[in-house]
Amino acid sequence: MTIYNIYIFNRAGTCLYYHEWNRKKRSGMSQEEEFKLMFGMLFSLKSFVSRLSPTDQIQGLSSYRTSQYKLNFYETPSGLKIILNTDFSVGNIKDTLHQLYSQVFVEYVVKNPICDQDQPIKSELFNSKLDEFVKSLPFYPET
Repeated sequence: MTIYNIYIFNRAGTCLYYHEWNRKKRSGMSQEEEFKLMFGMLFSLKSFVSRLSPTDQIQGLSSYRTSQYKLNFYETPSGLKIILNTDFSVGNIKDTLHQLYSQVFVEYVVKNPICDQDQPIKSELFNSKLDEFVKSLPFYPET
């Protein structure tokens, strides 16, 4: 099992943070184009899931799986979107993404008076704490 990369978007679609761990294949487009494509895809998928759902769902989209990877999605009430791409064999990690938000993002971005929450995150402390959190997960590959 492995973790490939993470995206964090604000509600307006600005990519606040991106990091790779074990991503081997490049998309063949600029990073900015990739961010727009990812956000647009999530926007469309969320709309699709909510419109076709047979019941009123509170959460809606939480993940999708392909034969190559699994996209795990978590959205906060404020509209912050966290996307963690993993190996397709990783199970439900909704609670893990909530922990990432509450224990890392809130602690090192929201509570940091230097961080502007509408601008890309440049905090080295956040970067190191996120890396530490991800590498401690049971599905992060041992080296």
